Amino acid sequence: MTQASSAGSSQDVADILTVDHREMMELIDQIKRTTDAGERRDLADALIAEVMRHAVAEEMYVYPAVEEHVPDGAQHVRDDKQEHAQVVLVMKQMEDVEASDPVFMERVEDLERLLRHHIDDEESEQFPELRAHIPREKLVEMGEKVEAAKKLAPTRPHPSAPHSELFHKTIGVGVGMVDRLLDKLTGRNTG
Repeated sequence: MTQASSAGSSQDVADILTVDHREMMELIDQIKRTTDAGERRDLADALIAEVMRHAVAEEMYVYPAVEEHVPDGAQHVRDDKQEHAQVVLVMKQMEDVEASDPVFMERVEDLERLLRHHIDDEESEQFPELRAHIPREKLVEMGEKVEAAKKLAPTRPHPSAPHSELFHKTIGVGVGMVDRLLDKLTGRNTG
């Protein structure tokens, strides 16, 4: 085993999701810095794919653990799923508008606001609670499951899809496969 793979396997789920958060916010910053509409679209497509993979993996593995182990976990999960639904709706709106249209940047700002709020909640409340109530080896194992789930998750927003563990573990895998096929056929940048 190489040192890199050994170091990667020691990351718990909160570490992995925090890195995702940083990558999402960096993509938003890049979108805001560029004036080229084509580059803006490519960056937005990569952002949307990253957010979708992240959200689906959370819904599959993190939220069930929050519900089971964190005080008031069920309420936290209900709130997070509502936030995910808002994020998905804004991303769908971003997909439906040209990157050169000023409305596009308004949607980017909306998405940034929603993501910042969600990230702050997770990193300041939920991740510390997970670490306080779940043994580290279980959090590392959950991180491995999250990484695997992200490889199969949808890359496009589907506003009518349920935000549920069961959906993502059954039908969601097929949706993800169709999304990745469409991405490949259309040359869509998914990061």
